Amino acid sequence: MELSKSITHKNGRQRKPAVSNSDMRPRESKLEVEDDEEALLQNSDRDDGQAKVSNGINGELSNVALLLFLYVLQGIPLGLAGSIPLIMQSKNVSYKDQAYFSFVFWPFSLKLFWAPLVDSLYLKRFGRRKSWLVPTQYLLGLFMLYLSFAVDSMLQADGQKGPDVITLTAVFFMLAFLAATQDIAVDGWALTMLSRENVGYASTCNSVGQTAGYFLGNVLFLALESADFCNKYLRFEPQERGIVTLSDFLFFWGIVFMVSTTLVAVLKKENVSHHHTKKKPKEETQGVMETYKLLLSIIKMPTVFTFCVLLLTAKMGFSAADAVTGLKLVEAGVPKEQLALLAVPMVPLQILLPLVISKYTAGPRPLDIFYKAFPFRLLIGLEYALLVWWTPSVRQDQGFPLYYYAVVLLSYAAHQVALYSMYVACMAFHAKVSDPVIGGTYMTLLNTVTNLGGNWPSTLALWLVDPLTFKECQGAPGQTCGSAEEAGVGISLFPGVRYLVALNFLTRSYLVFSSVSERAARV
Repeated sequence: MELSKSITHKNGRQRKPAVSNSDMRPRESKLEVEDDEEALLQNSDRDDGQAKVSNGINGELSNVALLLFLYVLQGIPLGLAGSIPLIMQSKNVSYKDQAYFSFVFWPFSLKLFWAPLVDSLYLKRFGRRKSWLVPTQYLLGLFMLYLSFAVDSMLQADGQKGPDVITLTAVFFMLAFLAATQDIAVDGWALTMLSRENVGYASTCNSVGQTAGYFLGNVLFLALESADFCNKYLRFEPQERGIVTLSDFLFFWGIVFMVSTTLVAVLKKENVSHHHTKKKPKEETQGVMETYKLLLSIIKMPTVFTFCVLLLTAKMGFSAADAVTGLKLVEAGVPKEQLALLAVPMVPLQILLPLVISKYTAGPRPLDIFYKAFPFRLLIGLEYALLVWWTPSVRQDQGFPLYYYAVVLLSYAAHQVALYSMYVACMAFHAKVSDPVIGGTYMTLLNTVTNLGGNWPSTLALWLVDPLTFKECQGAPGQTCGSAEEAGVGISLFPGVRYLVALNFLTRSYLVFSSVSERAARV
């Protein structure tokens, strides 16, 4: 279950929403394998003519550790951004305000538009990747330090006014933008920081590091910030506040960003492991305008254009369930820290699912798994609506019973199976149809469109919750329901509209995906 942007980040951050031009290549290409082998032979000799002995990963553990740490730092602002919607929901903000804040999650789906700049413009003496990494992380640290002093007033934690949603959106959008830029730089640096034989560890560092950072910035923070959670599990004497506040958390990580970035800038040199070789590793470079022209030429291809339109609209049917369910549960009284902790037992499932599903997407028709999982994900969305309807009736004076959280966890697990089936199938299809000659740009385009197709329906769904919901007033006739105290049970028309649209869209998606998949099999 994608309870909200803050609980699982597959749809919001999507773990690897898009990558830079130089870091995504089709692994299946025989031509590329031959080129790699030739490059390995060329670089396998020392200056003295003797064969170079490989030390394996043991000789590059420091580089792996640095990459892992950089990806952890990248996940921190993403996790913090994911926790803000739940904090705002506990302060009774409108769903229109939640829609505004959802734009924070867009930069990772749009970074294709400035990735060519990061790849092409740099200071040669300082380093191609450090030219962007160091200033970006300094800015991230400065933004966090600034927020540590200003975020309470933005959230109006001690006042009567509601949160300043516009300012919060602007500030956290910049955090996400900087994190996406840092991601481009780190992805590119991984290609030269590690040797060819160990470059495969870069994806592991990305997955593990970004997930760990998101966990620290979201799940751990929400747990330690909650007074109820800390009083129940971590304290002997109850207190009114949690162990940490949002300001404390932001200040701590702001200092970590500033100190670690300084150490990287001073101590770490790019391509240091290749200084004693005759040839330095060659990175693919391409002019900014050439890259943009290449993207435009790909989009103009009729089949690619049709597929991109499909990717942009395929998630409309379940966007409301994914974006609104967690917020509705918090509105119904479910503690936000308990919802966040439900992500913990899902980690092993999220690791194993891609391995299992990839066995069924390796054939000539990878999208078969996509459109077979499509109706199941729609049905899970309907189950989410029933879960939201059922939640208020389960609530007790002491909170929610254990069996309720078991039902939520099972729903979440079923959602993850359907989500990962669609995700892995899509990635397999992208790898299959991408031209090996321009594979990096091709796949980056498709990945960007895929993730953008998940962001805009979620924003629209949040925007439409309030207009498509009406409320019954308590007390004497003539009340306006202008405040939460006057409003009674909210009867939402949104679920009915959502699933009528979804079921209609299912038929169209099934036919179009079948057609595209058949054409792909003939490529």
